[in-house]
Amino acid sequence: MKKTSYILVAMMLMLALAACGQQKGAANDTNGAEANQGAGGETPAEVILKVGASPVPHAKLLEFVKPMLQEQGVTLEIIEFNDYVQPNTQLYEKQIDANFFQHTPYLEQFNKDKGYDLVTVAGVHIEPFGAYSKKIEKLEELKEGGKVVIPNDPSNGGRALALMAANGLLTLKKGVGVNGTVADIVENPKKLDIREVEAATLPRVLDEVELALINTNYALEADLVPTADALFIEGADSPYVNILVSRPENKDSGAMQKLATALHSPEVKKFIEDTYKGAIVAAF
Repeated sequence: MKKTSYILVAMMLMLALAACGQQKGAANDTNGAEANQGAGGETPAEVILKVGASPVPHAKLLEFVKPMLQEQGVTLEIIEFNDYVQPNTQLYEKQIDANFFQHTPYLEQFNKDKGYDLVTVAGVHIEPFGAYSKKIEKLEELKEGGKVVIPNDPSNGGRALALMAANGLLTLKKGVGVNGTVADIVENPKKLDIREVEAATLPRVLDEVELALINTNYALEADLVPTADALFIEGADSPYVNILVSRPENKDSGAMQKLATALHSPEVKKFIEDTYKGAIVAAF
């Protein structure tokens, strides 16, 4: 009997100690939650925001604001793309949360062509579009029949043709504006051989042509300085503002709005001015 009593007492002590341990653990858990509480007693959770971007200047701007967002509980994961299709495709398919590489006319055309509903979160900067050459130093030197390459996507192709028209190289049908195509050329005094190629390849064919109309992000990647190297370039009043884009359902999320606010900060404006010296211009 005594042995049985001892066993019972030992079991009761073990149970009591276990209960105390559980209560202590629960107290520690509660203290940890209280330490992490934000306004309103909510426990903030770290949010990962995946953003697709062109390497320059978009990814550079995102890298610049990354520490700002980290302080606000948002981890920015930057995925670089070297084309103009995958960033929108992967955003629509929810492989990434946002992208930052395109301007509004391109997004509108892409949505129309693909049946997507991607939306603008914020306009960030303008990249004045320019014309470059390694064979001539002045526009007057452009010979009759010279080869000229422009982007093959509709929005940037039309933009290139409009810029050529503004600089007297050709005349487009009245009213087409930046929506013009090669078929809309009504006058081509120099009989220029205008060819459409993928935007990303434009710097790589510069040695082979007399003139190339190149998107500024690709020009920067190729170590071209738009304000110094372009034979002619758009003004800062260009309507082609580069935008942060998301899906409709996450446009107004806390993390997305924190990113938009960071990209509109005075620090970013100064970074753009100091780094790119007019090659890109803040649009806010």
